[in-house]
Amino acid sequence: MSNMLFAWTLLSLLGLGTSCNFVVPRSEWEARPSECYQRLQHPVRYVVISHTAGSTCSSPASCEQQARNVQNYHMSNLDWCDVAYNFLIGEDGHVYEGRGWNIKGDHTGPTWNPISIGITFMGNYMERVPPKRALRAALNLLECGVAQGFLRPNYEVKGHRDVQSTLSPGDQLYEVIQHWKNYRE
Repeated sequence: MSNMLFAWTLLSLLGLGTSCNFVVPRSEWEARPSECYQRLQHPVRYVVISHTAGSTCSSPASCEQQARNVQNYHMSNLDWCDVAYNFLIGEDGHVYEGRGWNIKGDHTGPTWNPISIGITFMGNYMERVPPKRALRAALNLLECGVAQGFLRPNYEVKGHRDVQSTLSPGDQLYEVIQHWKNYRE
């Protein structure tokens, strides 16, 4: 067992560190009510990392607005039941709850959506890397997912472009995630 997994497991047993209380809940970013009901089976094996390829945000207020913008586009323009992603990462270093751990996303197509958690970075990362605080937030979320039993301890991270024909998650972010310990092409 890795030291990090051991630490999260110990915190879980003590009732500490398992709340993922660093995740901004839907109510806080004023998400529209979800109309999605298809549940994921836990623990999930795959995590797909993408980028929105849209505007970035660097403060809680601007990231909450950007999360609403993405959700409004997905629900109003694409007629989806909610924002496509399970979680959205802002350049402010916060994780914004999308569909969360329990509901199937619409981020990567019919093959991958039922078997993966979709995490998107808000912004375009073709030419630049997200700030360290955003990358840390994503890695903390993954650790929390394992500790809470939502992700398998041996989960696999994939870039969006590994499983679909797309430029997402952008060249620079893709380069970063290829060095994460759970990345598998």
